[in-house]
Amino acid sequence: MLKSKNYCIGKGNLACHEWIGLQAKVAESTDKSRLGVKGKIVDETKNLVVIETKQGEKRIPKREVKLMVKLGEEKVLLDCSKLLQRPEDRIKYFGGKKNG
Repeated sequence: MLKSKNYCIGKGNLACHEWIGLQAKVAESTDKSRLGVKGKIVDETKNLVVIETKQGEKRIPKREVKLMVKLGEEKVLLDCSKLLQRPEDRIKYFGGKKNG
């Protein structure tokens, strides 16, 4: 969980928050060559998550992966295939739902 005076990001509400800046690792993928890709999320579009790795930026299709995202000491499995929306639309959609 990431918590400050103004926000709290945890497993129940990660979908309605910004992902850029979070540490992530491809935990599951339909493309086995993507397994284990890890680094910092530096961009997100409707269909892609861009992860900055030691080897450069990797463009990861959301449709193909589940990401293990680090939130402080907690790790959360994020099924990106269920979140195929532009970030601003995803935040609006899930932000209005309890436990998004």
